[in-house]
Amino acid sequence: MSRILAIVAIALLVVLGLWLRFVARGGLGEHESPGHVTERMRSAAQVAETTAEVALAANEMLVSRPKQILFGDLHVHTTFSFDAFMLSLPLQGGEGSHPPADACDFARFCSALDFWSINDHAESITPRHWAETVETIRACDAVAGQGAVPDTVPFLGWEWTQVGATPATHYGHKNVVLRDLQDGEIPRRPIGATGATRRIVDANPFGGPASGAVLRARDDERLHDLARFFAERQDLEICPLGVPVRELPDECVEMVETPDLLFEKLDDWDVASIVIPHGTTWGFYTPPGSDWAKQLDGPLHDDARQTLLEVFSGHGNSEVYRDWRAVRFDDEGRAICPEPTADYLPTCWRAGEIVQARCLADGESEETCAERAVVARQNAADAGQQAHLTVAGVEAAEWLDAGQCRDCERPAFNYRPGGAAQYIMALSNFDTPDESPRRFRFGFMASSDNHFARPGTGYKPVHRVGFTESRANPQGTPSALQSAIAPPKEAPASESRRFDAARSDLQGFALMEMERQASFFTTGGLVAAHAEDRSRAGIWDALERREVYGTSGPRILLWFDLINPPGTSARTIPMGGEVETRQNPIFQVRAVGSFEQQPGCPEDSATALGPERLAHVCKGECYNPSPTRRPITRIEVVRIRPQNAPGEPIAPLIEDPWRVFECDGGREGCAVTFDDPDYAEAARDAVYYVRAIEAEAMAINAGGVRCRRDGSGRCLETDLCRGDASDDCLAPHEPRAWSSPIFVDYARAD
Repeated sequence: MSRILAIVAIALLVVLGLWLRFVARGGLGEHESPGHVTERMRSAAQVAETTAEVALAANEMLVSRPKQILFGDLHVHTTFSFDAFMLSLPLQGGEGSHPPADACDFARFCSALDFWSINDHAESITPRHWAETVETIRACDAVAGQGAVPDTVPFLGWEWTQVGATPATHYGHKNVVLRDLQDGEIPRRPIGATGATRRIVDANPFGGPASGAVLRARDDERLHDLARFFAERQDLEICPLGVPVRELPDECVEMVETPDLLFEKLDDWDVASIVIPHGTTWGFYTPPGSDWAKQLDGPLHDDARQTLLEVFSGHGNSEVYRDWRAVRFDDEGRAICPEPTADYLPTCWRAGEIVQARCLADGESEETCAERAVVARQNAADAGQQAHLTVAGVEAAEWLDAGQCRDCERPAFNYRPGGAAQYIMALSNFDTPDESPRRFRFGFMASSDNHFARPGTGYKPVHRVGFTESRANPQGTPSALQSAIAPPKEAPASESRRFDAARSDLQGFALMEMERQASFFTTGGLVAAHAEDRSRAGIWDALERREVYGTSGPRILLWFDLINPPGTSARTIPMGGEVETRQNPIFQVRAVGSFEQQPGCPEDSATALGPERLAHVCKGECYNPSPTRRPITRIEVVRIRPQNAPGEPIAPLIEDPWRVFECDGGREGCAVTFDDPDYAEAARDAVYYVRAIEAEAMAINAGGVRCRRDGSGRCLETDLCRGDASDDCLAPHEPRAWSSPIFVDYARAD
């Protein structure tokens, strides 16, 4: 009898183990579905009204033969993306599923965008999710109305999410946007970055019976869905390299680790596409010391395809260059912690200050504590993005404003100047067959990088939780997820330690400065296109011409033209254009402010979505313009003279601002004409772009870590944004629009 009982007990244990393994592999979870697009068009009258408003403003500003100005967002994630899914968990204060169909409905009925693209991380897109993405975008296109006057134009795309552990191996994130939607005109799968795919697989905390027991005990539906999400990705095979892309099996995933291979893959697919780098100064994932100069080498840049640069998003501003660095490197490639300056405190230096203060508080000698500070600075410099993990038990507020750009307008967190748009535009590479300079020629744009299927959230400073990536009211992290969500709490230590992420048990968000980063998430920007019409082809042509600009969220109208090109024709050169000339260029700028917003949503949106979906997708706040425009206060001009010789210092080549023109604050807008009296005499190429600045307004997290400073500007204490969802952490800022540059090359003698 005892033997029978033992056999039964063993059988029950086996069954229990198999059951728990089934649970751990998502057996109780549901596949993340694409959702259902609301089958109703936006009001044709509303679309016509916005078109008429732009035409009226252009007429009042005496714009000759104006194109339409259309507003969009070319950087949108849904919960098909791994990080978006993680942020959607209720235990993280998330809202649950926001799939691709939500993005379509948000773009039409919440933000009233003219166009947008879906850009989920390719590394987390399974073949099934890609097929569902394609079908959802097609459904959105169909219901929006095709032809010349659709209510919105949805573009298909993805994000190539490359992250290198060192500056030498880091190339950063790039969005790929596709023109077409038909089979044969789009890839059968997105192209991701190999390393990011491995990190997602390695971060899977589920699979074994123990994690199944945790899931069953927690009995959280969204956690079960997460286990299913991981399981669907766990055994995917990476496509072999060297095989023509159209001959690859349907069920593999395409992954490459460098931009040249990404461009090769896109060439092989032979589809119309644009590649848009973004987050180029975002130190949340970018290693200290990273430098965009290496991406001018040979095939690492595609002059024909990589033509736009995102200068602003919900993750901050990447426009301006500063001459300081988070770390520097000696001739042997060893990291050096630079001393602080009046306008910058390196994180590695702050690590030394924290250790030294703790050491002195412990009663150690000044000499001992000074030595420990030196070690702490070096350990932090060596740790790259994980400098904050080299000192145990540090609260986020103790880092003060270390690593941040103090005099930037809503900068990206842990700012990396080697990726600033101004720096990128000043670079030249002379390693060419004829030693003529090779340069980046980017148009400037902005977008949201929203991770909750909400394209174009910048219309109102509301809903920090949901309209930005900030979280609030987390419910606690189960032990199975701890290593992927947050590092364990530790007692404060008065000595530093070395930290190597490759040897750590921590994964994903647990390696990042999530708490301080939360003070830099903001609502996103917009890309504006000067298009001949509202059609897919019209918008795409504007993107290819670089006749686009970015805004920090408001729908500012902006025209920027060179009005004296060489020759006898009366044509002008618009933003994004290029010209060769020996005469001093003359430019004209015209800007009109955005509309003041009214609370709530237009009646058409409420009727189309219904109260429940309006609350879930739009959170009850939509783009809802009043008849009153906001004033433009000034126009700023930036001049950049790209390098003329190898090693020419960058900082003196960037003049920001080069010229400033105050506006009278009239609601009708502001117009400025100016020339460059030095151009012909300098006899060198120049790049010009403008910023149109609106009157001050409130914005989410515009204050960053909100330092209290002493008389010298040193940060004494911070007020981090970490309250509940009712606190939007508002602070004043100046909304703005950035034109694409006009490239003026000095005409050489034949």
